[in-house]
Amino acid sequence: MTIDETPADLVAADRVAGRLYTDPELFELEMTRIFERTWVWVAHESELPGPGTFKSTYVGRQPVIVTRDRKGVLRTLLNRCRHRGASVCEKPFGKANGFTCPYHAWSYGLDGALRGVPYPDGYEGVLERKDISLGRLRTESYGGMVFATFDEAAEPLEDFLGDVRGWIDRFMAQGGGFPIKVLGRHRFTFRGNWKIQLENTTDGYHFPIVHRSWMASVDAETADMMSFMTDPTAVTHDLGHGHSVMQMVPEHSDLAADDGTEPLQARFDHVVAELSTELDDAAVRRVVRAMHGTGFNLNLFPNVSMSAAFFRVLRPIAVDRTEIEHIAIGPDGPAALDVVNRERMRVHEHFQGPFGFGTPDDAEGWDRVQRGAQAAPGMPIMVNRGLAREKPSAEGWPTSHVTDETGMRAAYAQWKEMMGDD
Repeated sequence: MTIDETPADLVAADRVAGRLYTDPELFELEMTRIFERTWVWVAHESELPGPGTFKSTYVGRQPVIVTRDRKGVLRTLLNRCRHRGASVCEKPFGKANGFTCPYHAWSYGLDGALRGVPYPDGYEGVLERKDISLGRLRTESYGGMVFATFDEAAEPLEDFLGDVRGWIDRFMAQGGGFPIKVLGRHRFTFRGNWKIQLENTTDGYHFPIVHRSWMASVDAETADMMSFMTDPTAVTHDLGHGHSVMQMVPEHSDLAADDGTEPLQARFDHVVAELSTELDDAAVRRVVRAMHGTGFNLNLFPNVSMSAAFFRVLRPIAVDRTEIEHIAIGPDGPAALDVVNRERMRVHEHFQGPFGFGTPDDAEGWDRVQRGAQAAPGMPIMVNRGLAREKPSAEGWPTSHVTDETGMRAAYAQWKEMMGDD
């Protein structure tokens, strides 16, 4: 940055500086001013089904453990021993009575409290066990989505989510009356800045261009459902705090609003037949109608999206390197739902999987943006599509067509606010 520039100067209403993708100093500021100050998604409650269950993950670049203590309270703990800094947990998931550092065997409870120190005689008069614990982050959840923050003064999670809460409720309705659970996951990295992916989730403009091969690979009913480019009812809303929602298939945005006239896709006839042996007709219709998930992508600033039928989680590693985790979800209930979740996994693999028709094409686009951004660093990134036709919805949300860049403008407005706060 020049001597008279601040990070906030790099974002305007219709464009952002290309250096937002390439400047290592900006990246370091993002880690402290954004990822260490706001609510960051860390888990879904189904990943922590009972006391002692845990998940290892990150908040920004800092390693953490998300767990349920003996009373079932959700905790997020820094994965760093208070003695000499070693990680105390290397497993991605599991169940434990506590965590023990492998270096000097300091042990901690599920709530992070220091439980034991080997050969304690050397610490007489210099260590009070009650004063030392694993670092703790504030942890709150809504709709099964678990978030953590380093900022003890941060607003309550529900206030941070604001109008997003109603969309989370709609997203979770794809369980068809059953709770949602995580079915599986896969991770990959792309050679680009985290904000490139943040933009993608509510970018309908790229869909028919980047995903032509996917559109050619699916049945006519699915292709027709996703042909939203000229649908005037397909819109994107700015929900505040950097969050946005893109409604590709508005008639599926609220799965509970079903008048019973829409036929179920013939490709799922075998699912209907199998489910009908144990569930009533109404339940069968609810879960089968949601086989593709919801008709929208919900983007939560800064690191998670609830995209149609899966969670997409980003983790910034470096200014030009980002890890993405795709998490498949499905209804959690009687054994009859196994056929539903098998089919949901196949749908997930077909687009989001590492050999799918969607994600590899997206990742190639993200890589190319990073490579291209090295050229003409003073040239801005444009986010002005649809700005002239953006209007408030009935709820007061800034809204424009699904192909417009309302979601990107929402995210960068939040970026500007947080990066300008010293």
